[in-house]
Amino acid sequence: MSGHERVSGAALSHLKVLDLSRILAGPWAGQLLADLGAEVVKVERPGRGDDTRGWGPPFLADAEGSPSQESAYFQCANRGKRSIALDLAKDADLRLLRRLADESDVLIENYKTGALRRYGLDYESLHASNPRLVYCSITGFGQTGPYSKRPGYDFLVQAMGGLMSVTGEADGRPGGGPMKVGVALTDVMTGLYATVGILAALSERERSGEGQRVDLALLDVTAAALANQATSYLAGGVVPERLGNAHPSIVPYQSFEAADAPFIVAVGNDEQFRRLAGLVGRPELGDDPRFARNAARVENRDALAELLESCFRTRPAAEWLALCDGAGVPAGPIHRVDQVFSDPQILARGMRIEMEHGLGRRVELAGNPIALSRTPVVYERPPPLLDEHGAEIREELEPDGPGGAGAPRDR
Repeated sequence: MSGHERVSGAALSHLKVLDLSRILAGPWAGQLLADLGAEVVKVERPGRGDDTRGWGPPFLADAEGSPSQESAYFQCANRGKRSIALDLAKDADLRLLRRLADESDVLIENYKTGALRRYGLDYESLHASNPRLVYCSITGFGQTGPYSKRPGYDFLVQAMGGLMSVTGEADGRPGGGPMKVGVALTDVMTGLYATVGILAALSERERSGEGQRVDLALLDVTAAALANQATSYLAGGVVPERLGNAHPSIVPYQSFEAADAPFIVAVGNDEQFRRLAGLVGRPELGDDPRFARNAARVENRDALAELLESCFRTRPAAEWLALCDGAGVPAGPIHRVDQVFSDPQILARGMRIEMEHGLGRRVELAGNPIALSRTPVVYERPPPLLDEHGAEIREELEPDGPGGAGAPRDR
């Protein structure tokens, strides 16, 4: 499964990952493992590939500037992988895929529950031939429970998992109503949880010598990620409501309108509030019993917001941000995506990267936010073209031609 030089100093350079997943949650986990140095082979359907290859526009331009068939969406979650197209309905391709699984440390899949059993690619079958395999299944609702057979997508699960109920403006306000998050956040969080589960299983394998199954459900992840909103109900019996850009438990922690644009104030404690009261020219608010303590500010949030906004509307946002920065009051602008990726802090942290693409041109991607001091992330391969590495992977597994024995992996 190898056949090319790995970055030996990378944290996971000793691992081989077989990525049978598509769309976002599974590919996100596979990309993260690749960034940390693992060798990742992505298996795709012949002719079509991952569903997200067709999710556009926008599509990348080729070296001549003409639109290609490579969607921008696909690029976000498939860096660092090699691509091979395999048809599970063909015996030869299925045998090759099982060979790949036998040589892998990790397998990631997001097929419907039970769908891989008929191909002998289910956990039980592959565990029998490769007991060290860590097998990660990602589905909408998990391997068990009354919904386990249902398909699940991020948008659907944001709704069912309660996330939309706490996102958006309150009923009765302009634009009020449940709102999904602007990115497929449930998919991304599931990819992150999947990676943690995979790494935990690999760590345990060092003691037991045996792999195990990691079962991730989008719905479970969404419920877990409700965090303080979940415990507001579970521990306090309070069903959270939508507050737009305001925080249910901290005030003032929201957007305000300045003279020219909105900006964010994120006061986290009473001392920060007293400093804010001083810089807006209303120091008495810091001692007002309605506002002196956070709990009181939460109870009187509307009155305080009205007072503060009347002050903020007197100056441009940039002036307020400079004043807040000087006073140690957390505040910030509301950036568009283009502003994010030109921000000097983002650039200084290496969050905007370039890679040479198979289209014959360089493409820009968002970087990996993990900063390891000794074994930094690696950007070894760009997102692959469909079946870009099929021939070389087949040659690695069958060096003597079709049916060749190949070189067994030392495990």
